[in-house]
Amino acid sequence: MVNGRGWICVALVIFASWRPGKALLGAVLFAAFDAIQIRVQQSSVNLIPYQFFLMMPYVFSILALVIMSRKAAYPKALLVPFRRGQR
Repeated sequence: MVNGRGWICVALVIFASWRPGKALLGAVLFAAFDAIQIRVQQSSVNLIPYQFFLMMPYVFSILALVIMSRKAAYPKALLVPFRRGQR
């Protein structure tokens, strides 16, 4: 049921720079790409294989990551191991 959308969630967190408001907007953007993909797939002539339309949301998310990752602000604690009792 997930069909690769877990990767999209990770990309969405990076795209949103760990901000919930941006993550919500990014989720709506991905949902729009997914809906457009279904509409285009239904209305197209059989000249283009359906797999091309299935990959469109993922390609758009990769492009968004490439554009936004240049100025992404990462949390300072990212990839720092947690040790109980230490600061």
